[in-house]
Amino acid sequence: MPRLAHRRLGVAIGAALALGGLGAWLHPYLAATRPQQVEAEPTTTALLPSDPGLSRTADGRHYPLVPADPRELAALLARVEAAIRSPDTPEAELPELGHQQQVIYRVLSHKPEQSALVRQQLPQRWQSVFDRHLAARREFLAMHRGGTKPTSLPAWRIIAPEPPEALISHYKKAEAATGIAWEVLAAVNLVETGMGRIDGVSVANAQGPMQFLPTTWAERGIGKGDIHDPHDAIQAAARYLVRRGGLQDIRKGLWGYNNSDHYGRAVLHYASLIEEDPRAYLGLYHWEIHFGTAAGDLWLPVGYDQPQRIPVTAFLQRSPASAPPPGSSGY
Repeated sequence: MPRLAHRRLGVAIGAALALGGLGAWLHPYLAATRPQQVEAEPTTTALLPSDPGLSRTADGRHYPLVPADPRELAALLARVEAAIRSPDTPEAELPELGHQQQVIYRVLSHKPEQSALVRQQLPQRWQSVFDRHLAARREFLAMHRGGTKPTSLPAWRIIAPEPPEALISHYKKAEAATGIAWEVLAAVNLVETGMGRIDGVSVANAQGPMQFLPTTWAERGIGKGDIHDPHDAIQAAARYLVRRGGLQDIRKGLWGYNNSDHYGRAVLHYASLIEEDPRAYLGLYHWEIHFGTAAGDLWLPVGYDQPQRIPVTAFLQRSPASAPPPGSSGY
């Protein structure tokens, strides 16, 4: 795993990012590293598996399909990973590519034998990426082993996150102020609320895009501004990681954020992917909200809005596109 303390990108990039946007910030880095990369054929969402018979959301999207054949799945995954990182990929295609990537790894995290076969078929370029994605997902699964699968869905609202360039500017500002790597803050934002998509209160009363307890937010020097504001919450998260020892050992800081070694390892796997190639963030940014239930791994798209818990059966009757097609759920 790359050492996040060893910065390959200076904090001065934050100013260029704020002024020039995500593309202007990423382009020089990619141009410098592209000769070392293996070029792949251009990939578009037209090459993603589809089925006209699938139920679709109001905006015409469907739940990603996952091929059963390991060779076919490996080829699909390699195309997706390459397309996410390619500066030639149209921005409008990234949501489908990110969601496809997410569902593949969610499925394979439950299937060690199939995942081993897929890995054998992957180009060497993507094997470490594959390993870290599966390791991260399996760390989270290990946190919830043995529990019964829920038969109802949470009282959440799923909203569109701030644009990626806005979030990265928040992370970079926090890094410049505290020394906490922006990739770590991005990974925490991902695993806590899907980059801010989940607007809801946890069972422990944690709130906002970085899931702060109000009591923690109220600690002197931590919470400033609005607990629900992405900018304010990200700055506070960086300050809290510093307070919990994150500058000396980021694993210690993450333990303070969530008292689980599984959590810390998962966050650092995702952070290492972004540190290795900043364009990997674009895939993670477009991951959707999924919720494992007794009926499978349900997709909760933007627009999901439940003031109170709702039975899975009732939800699926009115939102059939949220149900996984055969082979697209590991639950």
